[in-house]
Amino acid sequence: MQLEFIPVEEFYFALTLAVRTLEDVEIPDLTAQVKSRLERECGQPSTVAAASQNTFNYVFRVLDVDNSPAKQLIVSIADWQGKLRLSSDYGWTLDEERKPIRTPLFQQRAEFSHQLRSYLETWLEVPLAVAD
Repeated sequence: MQLEFIPVEEFYFALTLAVRTLEDVEIPDLTAQVKSRLERECGQPSTVAAASQNTFNYVFRVLDVDNSPAKQLIVSIADWQGKLRLSSDYGWTLDEERKPIRTPLFQQRAEFSHQLRSYLETWLEVPLAVAD
């Protein structure tokens, strides 16, 4: 798995209506640690919400992971009400009317979430994969 950061200038062109929450991770001080590491690695978030329940959102294209029939795979890492929220369009695609529909990969979302957490733990050096 490899993540390619999507800067704020490209955010609205990359994010799709199929991105859904994978999970919310609640570990003390985790959100602040992840935000600090992402700022160091990527700079400014892909989008910033001016609200206390959500202050940052980093969006990435995931390379080397199949999300057929969708042409790309998107991951969002954000804070939400003090928790770390991991979201993705893995297992989802948009139909002809641009409505989100499940794909056969939908059944593997939990496994993908586990892989993402392991990747982020290594990359960002935070205790993420051990939290369940």
